[in-house]
Formats: sequence, structure tokens, C-alpha cells
Amino acid sequence: MKVIHLNTYDGNGGAGRACLRLSNALRADGIDSSVAVYYKFGKDPAIINLSGGIFVKLKAIFNIMAERYLAKFFVKAIKTPFSLQWFGKDLQHNHLLKDADLIHLHWVNHGFLSPKFLAALDELDKPMVWTFHDSNAFTGGCHVRYSCENFHQQCGNCPLLRFSGQADISHQTWKRKQKAYSKLNFHVVAPSTWMASSVKQSSLLGIRSVSVIPNTIEIDIFKPYVKAEAKKILKIAPEKFVIMSGFMPSKNDKHKGTDYLIAALNELASRSEIDNTAIELVIFGNKDAKNMPVFPFKTTFLGTINKDAHLAKCYSAADAFVLPSLEDNLPNTVMESLACATPVVAFKTGGIPDMVKHLENGYLADYESSNDLADGIEWLFLHEDGATVQKEARRTILTHFTPQIIADKHLELYQNLINAQPK
Repeated sequence: MKVIHLNTYDGNGGAGRACLRLSNALRADGIDSSVAVYYKFGKDPAIINLSGGIFVKLKAIFNIMAERYLAKFFVKAIKTPFSLQWFGKDLQHNHLLKDADLIHLHWVNHGFLSPKFLAALDELDKPMVWTFHDSNAFTGGCHVRYSCENFHQQCGNCPLLRFSGQADISHQTWKRKQKAYSKLNFHVVAPSTWMASSVKQSSLLGIRSVSVIPNTIEIDIFKPYVKAEAKKILKIAPEKFVIMSGFMPSKNDKHKGTDYLIAALNELASRSEIDNTAIELVIFGNKDAKNMPVFPFKTTFLGTINKDAHLAKCYSAADAFVLPSLEDNLPNTVMESLACATPVVAFKTGGIPDMVKHLENGYLADYESSNDLADGIEWLFLHEDGATVQKEARRTILTHFTPQIIADKHLELYQNLINAQPK
């Protein structure tokens, strides 16, 4: 079986990482699986660049930048991702897709596959799978929905747009997607039960077949290390209780929940039963220490970590990983943390409950409750048998998310779709 995966970028962002991990898992299972990207940042020779050559690359850069910056004119000054999807690339004559037995789409925004060019893929007459890493495929432009239910109808009156109305850009995009999807047959893969439920509620794709198949992770890389030794690597005393959080975004980046994390830590520090000197905070991500808020605990800023093996040791050094996201499909950071036997404290939202089991391998806080987020950290801090919670975190990954398990689930779906094709 020959499978081609399509993603806008190569490992840049959660969807790119999930795409590469799946392809690697399939190859380990004996499948001829390859990844082709619209714009290639890295140098991995196994990843195919669809924008090779100076002129094609320049056009790709133009499309990407146009999609990202034109949207700023139409969208309010809030950092919620929104795609116009006006630009794209025609792949219906591409030999890689023609030679494949099955085409697997992933995140295809930023000028890669607009509705028009998605519909053109039907000419290839290939079975097609599309994994939804966010909500954009079934909305009029937004990637993160929060409480908005306009996608149940035909979008329009979009709360994100400066010029909102019944026939606004979100409604026009919805209509273009409806036209494209009426021509294109594809099977939806939802990485979480929450995403599957969202698809079923959408007016665009509610009648489509949906399979819930989670992402996977490299269990031989993201694995537990001795905590005391891992803490020494970060120059943290072994007896310290380490709270870790990843990627500290702008305070305006609403769906990442930065304000809730800060409030939870301040609440935790104010409690009489908490010894603040026994706690240390570790932050990793692409924000430097100069742009960080003031935290109530001693804080170590790791910056961007480019090597997974080192990142695994950082997770292992932590006693609690805190994710304050307000909406997330199946966040890689949660899976990575659990794989390293580090319990997770997060809001009960999106696909997080598919991984975090309350009071078993972590703590699911009430939505948007900083106090409950602090309760979760305190629960781990005061837990008499933290080793049991840590073992359960690792066991969760080995039971449900290993490359072999996830590859087999995809392979079964692929085979069923190929067998269903007219001979």
C-alpha cells in the first residue's frame, strides 16, 4: 500500500508533528508512507517539498503571507486563528498523488489547498482521508470555535470579523466549502471524541463518516527518566516540586489560557499549606525571559527545545505539567508529558479528557476555573503516592497511543476504503 500525506509544513506546529509521527509509525508497520509539504523548513530528505525551485517557492511564500496578513484586515484585533482560504495550489496532476493508493490530508491552510483546489483532487479518483487537527474544515474560517455555534448552520454573523453580517466572509467561505465538499469524497478522522462530536454537529460535514483515531508518539524517545537525575540536568535540586508549562504565548492569545495559568499559580502560592520555597516553575517555548510575566515561584526559562530527547528529560524533571488551554483537539504536549510519566493538570475541554483521567494520571479542572487548576497542582503536590500517578500516566500512553496501535487503526481504515473503491 502506498500512502501520501499532505500537510502545509514539515513538523512546524502540532499538526505537522502529528503527521510526521503517523507516517513514521506506518513505515515501521511496513507501509510505503511518505509526507509531502507545501513549504519545507527542515532538511529531512524523506520529506517531499512541493514548492521546490525558486519561482514555485516564491509563489508559495506569497500565498502563505497573503493568507496570514490579509486576514488581519478582516478579523478583529484578537489572536484567534482565521483563514480566508483564497489562495491555493493545484495538485490534481501531481505524480505523487497519482501514484498513491490513498491520499491522507492533514493541516492544509496558509495558501496550500483552498476549497477550489480541494475539489480538484476528486479528479484523481483516489480514496481520501482527512485528519482534522482543528475546526477549520467545517467552519467559515475560524480554527478555534469556543462557544460559537454558527457552524451548526451556515456561518455568517461571525463574532471574529470586523465586518460581520449574514452574508459576511465567513458565510461566503462556508458556501465555497459546501460546493467543494459536494464534489469531493473523503473520510474524516477525528483525533478526539470531542472533534468527532463537533464534526457531527456541523452543517458542512454532519452526514460524513467519521473515525476517531488519536495521534501517536515516539514511546522510545518520550519515555521516563529518573526524576532526580532529570532535575539535576536542569540544575534544579532533586527535592524540589517542579511545575512545568509549555509555550508561553501572548496574553492576547485567548485559547492558550495564559491568564488562567498566572492566576492559578498566584492562587496556589497564597495557600497556607503550600511551601513556596519547595516549588520551582519551568517554562519552555518560543518566548524569552524578558517577555514573561512575573511568577510567584522561582522560575527557570528553557526557551525553545529543538531536540526531543532533551525535551523528554525536561518532562521527566517535572512533577506536574500544567496546560491551561481553553480549546485543544489532542495536544501533543499532554501526550508527551504522560509518555514521560509526568501527570497533567488541565481544563476539562476539547480532547484532553481522552488522555487525562481525573485523579488517575492527572487532574481535570473545571473549565476556566483558575482555583480548580490550582487545586489540581496542589493535589499532586500533597499526594502521598505520586509514583502511582506517574506510572498510570505512562501506562495510559502504552495502552492507547503507541505507534503500533495507531498505525494498525489507520491501516484498517485505509484498507476498507481501498476495498470499497469501484474496481
